[in-house]
Amino acid sequence: MSEIEDFLHAEAALLDARDFPGWLKLFAPDGIYWIPAIADDIDPRREVSIVYDNMQHLAERVWRLDSGLAYAQEPTSRTARLVGNIRIVADDGDELDVESSFLVAEYRAGVQHVHAGQYRHRLRRAGGELQIVRKKVELINNDGQLGNLSLLL
Repeated sequence: MSEIEDFLHAEAALLDARDFPGWLKLFAPDGIYWIPAIADDIDPRREVSIVYDNMQHLAERVWRLDSGLAYAQEPTSRTARLVGNIRIVADDGDELDVESSFLVAEYRAGVQHVHAGQYRHRLRRAGGELQIVRKKVELINNDGQLGNLSLLL
């Protein structure tokens, strides 16, 4: 369990440090980053999501955030993340499903926002390292007014 906790805390630290290329390296080549809209149990291929990125789209998102061309991030957000209540819910030896609670405080343009919910990670062991196969971000208010949600959660 310590390995999983360390991995999730390291992921949070990369995002808070705005090391988006470093964060992207945590993903498997077939990785998915998903933020459902309206409900948590939708089929992202049939219903609208806030974000449903494969690695190509996620790499483009990271490039935009680092390029200065992400105008929704002018000025850039400063964030502090808490990840807790980490639990392994399935482990088949090669891949594991991990659930955790998160809180992200974001400060941008003189306003502070708080984003909270559940992370649902599917992690794969590859070459002795953990990789993110899927990161699902279930916001507690994904059916409400979200405003400018232009940061990586």
